[in-house]
This record gives sequence, structure tokens and C-alpha cells, in this order.
Amino acid sequence: MRTLNSVFIVDDDPIIVFGIKKMLSNLVVCEKVSSFSNGQLAIDGIKDTMKQGIPVPDVIFLDINMPIMDGWQFLAEFIQLPIKQKVRINIVTSSIDKADRKMWKFYECQSHHLITYNNKPLKKDEMREIAKKA
Repeated sequence: MRTLNSVFIVDDDPIIVFGIKKMLSNLVVCEKVSSFSNGQLAIDGIKDTMKQGIPVPDVIFLDINMPIMDGWQFLAEFIQLPIKQKVRINIVTSSIDKADRKMWKFYECQSHHLITYNNKPLKKDEMREIAKKA
């Protein structure tokens, strides 16, 4: 079983958060799983870990549609942070809007991080692949 230092789940749906945590626990060993109900809380959490000298998460599961700061706003701030480590960011959404796929491609080209686009609900085989380090 693979080991991850840290995973962030950024989603305002507690059922999705529970499901991701449950599937992760069967696929990887993770020292710390943190969840945030919006992008602002998550970006603040990442900035705090950086200030403390703690490595940023290996993997981030990111919803698009959330209150306060959505997933796109989160990505816009995240890719500007001075993070040398390559982070795997998994967009996990129920959106079927073509504009969201275009936004994903835009951010994928703007960043050295690995950004993937996944539709909800996640299946176990998909989770196995997207729970890998970048």
C-alpha cells in the first residue's frame, strides 16, 4: 500500500468528503487527511503549513462549485504560491459544462502541478489512480 504524507479534500458536501476518506483508507496509508468546505479555508490551510515549514499536501481533491471561494478561484491562487513540490490536484465535480473542462485545460497549462479532471461519483479504480503522488 502506498503512503502519502498529507491529503486535502476541498468540498462542501460532507457525503463526498466521507466517501473520499473511506475510499482513501482502503487504498493508501495517509498520515494526515484534512477537509475544507471551501477554497478560502483550504488556501489559508496551505499558506499556514508553508509558514510552519510543513510540506504542502501530496494530493488535493478539489470540488469546483463551493461557497466563498470556488475551485477555480482556489486554483488561481494556488498556482501562484511558491511551491516547488509537484502536487496532484484532482478536480472532482458533477459538472457537465464544457466551460469547466476548458478552465481545467487552462489551469493545467499554467502550472507545473498535475491537475486532473474527474466526474462524481468516483469509482474505486479511478480513486486508485488519482490517489497517487504527482
